[in-house]
Amino acid sequence: MKYLHTMIRVTDVPATLNFFELLGLKEVRRFDNEAGRFTLIFLAAPGDEEAQVELTHNWDEGGYTGGRNFGHLAYAVDDIYASCQRLMDGGVTINRPPRDGHMAFVKSPDGISVELLQANGRKEPAEPWASMPNTGSW
Repeated sequence: MKYLHTMIRVTDVPATLNFFELLGLKEVRRFDNEAGRFTLIFLAAPGDEEAQVELTHNWDEGGYTGGRNFGHLAYAVDDIYASCQRLMDGGVTINRPPRDGHMAFVKSPDGISVELLQANGRKEPAEPWASMPNTGSW
């Protein structure tokens, strides 16, 4: 398992970038999704580019309340299916199953979302994951 990033949702991209640049972080990559109407901006401290903060800007969002601006922790795992099975066997709900062989979401006992991403590409879709529905929010 490898730590990837922490995601926060932002409403004012220039102000947020200015804050994190003053803190010492630099933009390492950006992804604009016109169809989904969002932008992802990844920041990292120089020399520590593997530990990133993901800024998610949903273009049509008017603001966040109740902590919804904090998104999730993200980890790469060697086998997403085995990881999800181990969690499920331990009583953890798989909120967003890895139907695509690539991404899953679970929550901590305190409701913090954790994203699991398959390391080194995607696995072939497989049951029971491929047909498992989402449960709750993630």
